[in-house]
Amino acid sequence: MSRVFLLLGSNLGDRLSALEKARHHISRDADKIITASSIFQTAAWGDIPQPDFYNQAIEIQPVTEPAETLQIILNIEKSLGRERLEKWGSRLIDIDILLWGNQQIQQPGLIVPHPYLHMRRFALTPLVEIAPDVVHPMLNKTMTQLLDECVDQLPVKQVNL
Repeated sequence: MSRVFLLLGSNLGDRLSALEKARHHISRDADKIITASSIFQTAAWGDIPQPDFYNQAIEIQPVTEPAETLQIILNIEKSLGRERLEKWGSRLIDIDILLWGNQQIQQPGLIVPHPYLHMRRFALTPLVEIAPDVVHPMLNKTMTQLLDECVDQLPVKQVNL
């Protein structure tokens, strides 16, 4: 069985509620959630000044193929109020497929492993919490190694709930 990892993020409205609703919809509409990381507060990545994000990595047991899972995710984002107004802009919810086992997928709208995974501390930190020894299928390094080598210095801190 492939180990599949998603990253949930929100920086508008009630961020904790948005992550909770996303997990609920994923469990109901798509896949069984195997494990979830802690929630981390992270600075926005990119050039646009905006509120901090709450991010969380989850491992799912997929019951669909990657393209179908992506469509379900896009529908969940839309149902939770996601509007795609600008690249890397603020959003109520964002759900990214980070890894799909050892697969390398390049389809319209879907590139896995996520092309920026190894450059984003906000994605690597929660992923390392739940899958430190998972190996990136293209870079042949564990998530822990990638986090250790990550040059992104934006702050990432665990949220105490």
